[in-house]
Amino acid sequence: MTTRAEAGWPPLSPGERAVAIEVLVHGPLSRSEIARRLNLSAGSLTRLTKPLIESGLLIEAVESGEGENAEVRQGRPSQPLDIVAESRSFIGFKITEDMVYGVVTTLRSDVVARHDRPLTTHTPAEVADLLAEMTEELTRSLPAPAGIGIGVGGRVEKRSVVAESAFLGWTDVPLAELVEPRTGLPVVVENDVAALVEAETWFGAGRGLDRFVVLTIGAGIGYGLVLGGSRVASVEDGRGVGRRWIVNPYGPLTPEGERGSAISLLTIPSIRYQVRAATGEDLTYEEILARAAAGDPLPARVLDEAARALGTLVAQIANFAMPQKILLAGEGVGLVDVAGPVVEETILTHRHPQADPVDLETKVSDFHDWARGAAVLAIQVLVLGTGEGRSAGAEGDPT
Repeated sequence: MTTRAEAGWPPLSPGERAVAIEVLVHGPLSRSEIARRLNLSAGSLTRLTKPLIESGLLIEAVESGEGENAEVRQGRPSQPLDIVAESRSFIGFKITEDMVYGVVTTLRSDVVARHDRPLTTHTPAEVADLLAEMTEELTRSLPAPAGIGIGVGGRVEKRSVVAESAFLGWTDVPLAELVEPRTGLPVVVENDVAALVEAETWFGAGRGLDRFVVLTIGAGIGYGLVLGGSRVASVEDGRGVGRRWIVNPYGPLTPEGERGSAISLLTIPSIRYQVRAATGEDLTYEEILARAAAGDPLPARVLDEAARALGTLVAQIANFAMPQKILLAGEGVGLVDVAGPVVEETILTHRHPQADPVDLETKVSDFHDWARGAAVLAIQVLVLGTGEGRSAGAEGDPT
């Protein structure tokens, strides 16, 4: 993986990095507010901000504090510091079994362009060729991007090598090494759930929170924990979560996961399997949701059981991790629209009567949100130099 210095930016000191992140995530901020947040003296803050302004990462903004109208004004300490979001752009890719989803984002992760392509091969070199073609297409009418982030379901090492990805059939594929010479851009590779958690922590539902959880349901189950404002990494990252997370020991046995596990009860393939076994019909997930909402008893029974499993899972997370918020995301969140009251009732059943209410936020997300998460990883590593070379990931089944 290309480092920040190799990408053309001078390396940031820990102090400079802390200032840059504070302004990026929470700005525009006055110097006094930055100093208060980071417990810095006025002299130390001046020393830390000078190279950031000179490198173009930070600017002194106009009085309104609007980033898009920002301008550099040297020697005016009263001016708030901000980042011009459009000053750099980043590409994010989410690779699924049969598609690649691509986005271009600003420095604050706002999506400004999208481009998707079918994935017809899993040969690593050919996948890298496709990513290079998509990069050219995405940036044809935009300024040259600063870097690329790639999200993959599975285990990723050193933010560059796909150590294991079941749905792609990959083992020890140096994806960053393959994509960088084809695009001429620095590349960061990460587990897709980890990337989504980072994006939501910095720019989404978890912004400003000390304890935060992301739970995703879709083709698999994903879980990410944030403590002290930072994602918690584990040796189990990317190895799959939910297969042995038993939420109902008497639940169904499906081709994936143990009996009554989160995988067997909550994933879209398992729900479709159960409905097919009960009705003989091969329905899409959307058709199952629609039939259950209309009162069709068999799909409704399967979704009711899934809703109780989800409520049990959320309550378990709340009981042990004690997060300030749980974000439920992924392609499977339509379950809450159909069976939300069952989810809420089950959460209450498994919580202490005097416990704080669970702040459960649902986000109907598509794969472009996952691609955006990969772009955020590129912002963190290539611009700010956070976590370079660290083995990373988040628990999650391939999606």
